[in-house]
Formats: sequence, structure tokens, C-alpha cells
Amino acid sequence: MITAWSFAAFLGVFVLIGLSSVLFNTHQSKDYYLASNTVKPWLVGLSAVATNNSGYMFIGVIGYTYTVGLSAFWVMVGWIFGDYIASHFVHRKLRGMTEKSGEVSYLGVLSNWNGSILPGYQRLAAVICLLLLTSYAAAQLLAGSKALHVLFDWPTWAGAVSGAVLVAVYCLAGGIRASIWTDAAQSIVMITAMGLLMWVAVANLGGVNATVNALQDVPNYMDWFPEDLAFPGVPGAFLFALGWLFAGLSVVGQPHVMVRFMTLSSGDEMNRARAWYYLWFTAFYLMATTVGLLSRLYLPEVGSFDAELALPTMAQTLLPPVLVGLILAGIFAATLSTADSLILSSSAAFTHDLLPHNIERPLLIKASTLMVCILALAWALLSAQSVFAMVVMAWSGLASAFVPMLIVLIFGGRPSQNVAIAMSTVGICTALAWRYFDLHNMVYEGLPGIVAGVLVYCLAKLFVSKVDAHKVT
Repeated sequence: MITAWSFAAFLGVFVLIGLSSVLFNTHQSKDYYLASNTVKPWLVGLSAVATNNSGYMFIGVIGYTYTVGLSAFWVMVGWIFGDYIASHFVHRKLRGMTEKSGEVSYLGVLSNWNGSILPGYQRLAAVICLLLLTSYAAAQLLAGSKALHVLFDWPTWAGAVSGAVLVAVYCLAGGIRASIWTDAAQSIVMITAMGLLMWVAVANLGGVNATVNALQDVPNYMDWFPEDLAFPGVPGAFLFALGWLFAGLSVVGQPHVMVRFMTLSSGDEMNRARAWYYLWFTAFYLMATTVGLLSRLYLPEVGSFDAELALPTMAQTLLPPVLVGLILAGIFAATLSTADSLILSSSAAFTHDLLPHNIERPLLIKASTLMVCILALAWALLSAQSVFAMVVMAWSGLASAFVPMLIVLIFGGRPSQNVAIAMSTVGICTALAWRYFDLHNMVYEGLPGIVAGVLVYCLAKLFVSKVDAHKVT
């Protein structure tokens, strides 16, 4: 009972923060999707962390680390380093082009970059976004439902429905401003909850040295690379690490994350927003992976145990009821912080990018948000996949579809509409085929997907150059 009250109190605070944003709502599409470009750097940074981390971190990453051990740290290192590299080239230019183009969506900016107008590409991109972002949102609702199932013994559908209702309430109230405000509050609770559990877990094991010794006693658990690499030795390890670096680079292809940086009040404040983002992100990811390792000591592997339930199960084992409520609020906050962002981005893809005549009426925009929320809930209730698998597939699909286009635009390329469509189509099909044939065990499917998309542009440009040369001769 105490756990339930603690959880409800924290959750109530998040909802009130989201609802309070309605006081600043101007009831225009730019305000609903970009908060009228008035968001401060620290809010952008914390919101991007919460959106990027999500239930994937609390449920997916900890479950993955529980299963594979120390080699999961390469996922963290590659992800953050790849993200950091990409940010130097993308964030400031994307924010500047948002202002220049007057677009309110990520896809709108890509399709109208520096005066280019690619309506056919914009609609194809919208269809891709709707499918993958809805799947991604479903994964977040599923992650939250798993946590509630462990702690309160709720049926899995109840947690998913609760999450969907809360997301719908404050998204409809304040749009992206509500999402960003609640993200910032949720980000603080998330990192507090994870740090608390890590500290208690290490203390109960007798300190850092005793914990390290206990982990080393688990067979093959502290190996730096997984045993099932496609290639033995250094080549396999290099591909494994490189693949996750591309997973981090893929952040710039995620509309729900990048729109945070598009809302920044001024492009001159981008470095401050990035500082908040990377410091918070690194600390949180490091703690999450460490908790994943520790969970193996408290929850010895058994055949029927769902590894993605390691965190809530471990919290119940170690913490008093009030703090268990805090942990649960952190998990649920993480799932909501990403689900709301995904649903708003999906709504923007539908109302602003897919339809021939953009919908600007607030009532219709909110109706589309509600429709996307219902679709995500249905997907969550019907899905049989793990949270980790759903997120990675959606993540790599979005990256393979949009990162090649963004790379080409950032470095001065101007693909035609047909070439842009081919880049996204070939990129995402390559990633899907890579996973279908289980080649992702060799290297993360986003890498070949991104490379394939960029290669399409290079080949198209080479072909045009040869045709032009032939005409001259």
C-alpha cells in the first residue's frame, strides 16, 4: 500500500506539471509542435535525455546487461560517442534550418532544406515515421506495463492503458511544451532512482571491492566482448563496437529526440543545451549498465525469468516500500517521457507531413494525437516482442531512413526528390533485410542501412556527372 501511494504521488506531480503548461499555450501549430521556439537550454538538455533514455534504459538495457554481462558497456560507449560525434555536425544546423524554413516538424525541415521542396519525399518519410514511431511508442507502454506487473501484480494491459491515458492527457493539454516540462522533472526522478538503487545494491554486497569480486565469480560474465561474435578476436570485437557507435550516430535520425533541439530559444545556446544533455546522459547510462550487472548477483539466472524485469524485481528485494514507489515512478516516468514525444512526432508526421494540405486547426491536431495514442496502445497490447527488440528495430529503421538524407544535406548535397526517396527506401530495406537474415549478430543493422542510403546518393551523383559529361562531348 505504501509503495502504491508513493508511486501515485510522484506520478501525480508529473501530470500536474504537464497540465500546467496549458497556461502558456497559444493554440497554434508551431506552439503545439515547437513550443514557439522558447525553450531554455537546460530544459532542452534534460528533456532530450529523458526522451532518449526511456523505458529502453530501465527495462531494455538492464535486461540486456543482465543477460550478456560486461560486454554491454560497449553499447553505452558506442552509443554516447556516436551521438556526440553526430551532434557536432547536426544540432546547430538543424536548429538554424528550422528557423529559416519555418517548418514545425523534423521531416518538414529535411524536405524543405535551404529552399529545396520535396513533397513526395516528405509524404513517404511521414509514412515511415508513423509506422516506426508508433511501434516505438508501443514499446514504451509495454515497458511501463512490465514494471507495474512486477510490483503491483497488475495484468500487463492495465499498465499499458494507464500509461496511454496519462500521455494523452498532458499531450492534448500542452503539446510539446507539456512533454518537455514533464521530461525535465522525469529526468531528475529517473537519475535519482537509478543512483539510489545502485548505491544500496553495492552497499549490501559489502562495498565496491566485494562487488567486483562477486561479479568476477560469475562464469564469463565479466568478459569484455560477448562469446557469440560473428568473427573471432579483434575483427569481431571491432565490428561489435563500430556497430553500436553507429547506433549512437543514429540519434540524429530520431525525430522525437531531435525536435527537442529544434525548440531551443536560440541557436547560440546550443552548446549549453548539449552540455546538459551529455553530462546527464553519460551519468545515467553508466548507472543503468552498472545496475544491470548488479542485478545478476541478486537474481541468479533461471530458465523462466524475464531479464527485462530485473530492475523492478531487484528494487522489491532491496528497498523499503516508499523507495520502491520512487523506483517504479522512475521507470514509469521514463516510459512516459519517450511515449509522449513519439506520439507527438507521429501526430506531426500525420497532420503536417503526410496530408496534401497541412492541418493547422488545433482541434484536428489534437484529434490526430489521440488517434496515434490509441494505435500505440493497441500495438502494445498485441505485441509479443521484447522491449529491447522493438526499440532497436524502430531505432535502426528511423536511422536508416533519415540519417543518410541528413548527412548529405549537412555536407552540402542537394538530392532530387527521386534520389531522396531512393535513399530512404534502400536504407530502411537494407536494415530490415540485415535483421531478417540475422546479420545483426555480426554488426548493428543501422550501419549497413546508413551506408546503403549514402551510397545511393553517391551513385546517383556519379551517374548524373557522367551523363552531363557525355552531353558536353
